[in-house]
Amino acid sequence: MAKDLLLELGLEEVPARFVRGALNQLKEKTGKWLEEARIAHEGIEAYATPRRLTVLVRAAAEKQSDVSEEVKGPSRKIAQDETGAWSKAALGFARSQGVEPDQLFFKELGGVEYVYANKSSIGIETSVVLPAGLTDIINGMVFPKNMRWGAYEMRFVRPVRWMVALYGTEIIPIEIADVASGRTSRGHRFLGTDTDIDQPSAYLDKLREQHVIADLAEREGLIVKQIEELAAEKGWNIAVKEDLLEEVLFLVEYPSVLFGTFDPSFLNIPQEVLITSMREHQRYFPVLDKNGKLLPYFVTVRNGDRTSIEQVAKGNEKVLRARLSDAKFFYSEDQKLAIADANAKLENIVYHEELGSLADKVRRIRSLADLIAGSLAVDEQSHRDISRAAEICKFDLVTQMVYEFPELQGIMGEDYARKAGESEAVSRALFEHYQPRFAGDRAPGSLVGAVVALADKMDTIAGCFSIGIIPTGSQDPYALRRQAAGIVQIMLSHKLGLTLAGLFDLALNVHEARGMKRDRAEVRQDLMDFFSLRVKNVLGEQGIRYDIIDAVMASGFANLSLTIARASAVLAAVSGQSMPDFKATTDAFNRVCNLAAKAESRTVDPSLFTDEAERTLFESWRTTHTAYLEALEAGDAAEALARLAGLKEPINGYFDHVMVMVEDSTIKDNRLAALAALADDIRQLADFSKIVW
Repeated sequence: MAKDLLLELGLEEVPARFVRGALNQLKEKTGKWLEEARIAHEGIEAYATPRRLTVLVRAAAEKQSDVSEEVKGPSRKIAQDETGAWSKAALGFARSQGVEPDQLFFKELGGVEYVYANKSSIGIETSVVLPAGLTDIINGMVFPKNMRWGAYEMRFVRPVRWMVALYGTEIIPIEIADVASGRTSRGHRFLGTDTDIDQPSAYLDKLREQHVIADLAEREGLIVKQIEELAAEKGWNIAVKEDLLEEVLFLVEYPSVLFGTFDPSFLNIPQEVLITSMREHQRYFPVLDKNGKLLPYFVTVRNGDRTSIEQVAKGNEKVLRARLSDAKFFYSEDQKLAIADANAKLENIVYHEELGSLADKVRRIRSLADLIAGSLAVDEQSHRDISRAAEICKFDLVTQMVYEFPELQGIMGEDYARKAGESEAVSRALFEHYQPRFAGDRAPGSLVGAVVALADKMDTIAGCFSIGIIPTGSQDPYALRRQAAGIVQIMLSHKLGLTLAGLFDLALNVHEARGMKRDRAEVRQDLMDFFSLRVKNVLGEQGIRYDIIDAVMASGFANLSLTIARASAVLAAVSGQSMPDFKATTDAFNRVCNLAAKAESRTVDPSLFTDEAERTLFESWRTTHTAYLEALEAGDAAEALARLAGLKEPINGYFDHVMVMVEDSTIKDNRLAALAALADDIRQLADFSKIVW
């Protein structure tokens, strides 16, 4: 008869940021072990609080399933020597499968005889294998940070204080760091007591009686419900960020939502500062009005019931008052620091030992921003704003507020710059040049912010690549992939008349001026390869098929807007939305490109044409060529593709009547040159041979 299996690890309070990962790991390892141990079950549930990690396996079978399988070994040639005796390879195979050599037999597979072993295993009782299995699961867990305690060699996220291990009603005997398993769990640290778990199915109810809500969904639901009820009662908008809710979820075992107030005079500080202080230091949810303006209230979650909740609120108000007073002091002191003096302090902050100080980086950002602005031919006022914003874009990094709250970089820069008399365009750009900060964030809204953001991100990537720092695998300590994705997003969002290749060249010009230790051509190629993956991701996100992505990328991707337009046009044609029987068109294109690969020249002499089909195709191409290039220049890839597709019939007529590879080399080369000119146009759109039909 199947029984439920329960394992609860009782711990000292685990840091909230570690709990979710630890719980997922425990669940995955339990599932994997059950599979390997051939123990059938009806599902695994996982629970956690700051003090416990738990898995509950529903209806775990009483014994392992029996197994019988044929295992293939070496070929007969290897398994036996000249006399027919078993070789060392065969004997080793038999030992590995737990069978005697005389139990081995041969079977033919693919015309070759192989030695086989019939491996059978009778399942044993689950209760017998559980102690070692659960011990291995626990000992196999890993964490971002580990602890050792007492004289124990064991390393774990936090000291183990108790364990509950039950299979049905029976205790599974295991021991970890002198803590023996039993059936006694612990309730809430202050509101509960120890409680015996009679059987796994009673686990949640038993803990609930002791003021512990172990089910994550239930606990989160209680928090959200109480916050929504409070918001409805007060007419507030309580800003609940998912990451903060996740953290609070793993800080409490029995949640009770409460609110407090703070002195309205603190509202003279930018609300981003107040919200950051409340969220990051106190784990409070800010309260906003219907227009998104901060109100002098906060919401928090107590780990306990509502006894003396007013006193708890007052204690939180006192702590917050001290935090906000610090923020007010920092804010006031920062405004006494002139921007020029703040910029001078950047000289003493090392950005990277091979790339100089932060001041060096700022100078490169300004130089690159000026080059980008010049390339885009922006108006004179915009160019001045770009240059000034780039010059002061990092000054707030030396302020006390950003030192205390690094996530406020750019936010404080904008506020301090505006108060120092900088223009609105420059001030706003100091915030925008960090955008997009993360996946899903928006691009800078202004041209000034966009140019400075491009300069900052491109300087970081080009600088790292120039000294050999290139992301590999999952390693990307400088977040270069995120920076590259940001560059792509900005260029697409603003439809800037600048190619990626052009941006790379401008950045490398700046870095060459300081002296690069790597060859410029190698760095440029690495940049192209690196950004190609970012562009592929963008195309994939827009629903472009993988083969069409490959086809379009093969024709280059430096012009991002045109690359996306080309991909969309090809997808519409391939799917039949814009052109019927497009496969026949691509077949014609591919015949042209295959032969054109043999051309050594693009010089065509129409007087050498000997067949009317040659003249027809060449004149059709010349008529199409100019309009085709104009459509590409305008970014109208659909029109360009339609122009090319109009050549399908002349191409087919050409191949029906003309033999290209004739003996007369003059005629042959002229025909290849004509095809090459047409192929050059085709390849500007895509490599149609990569499309899978």
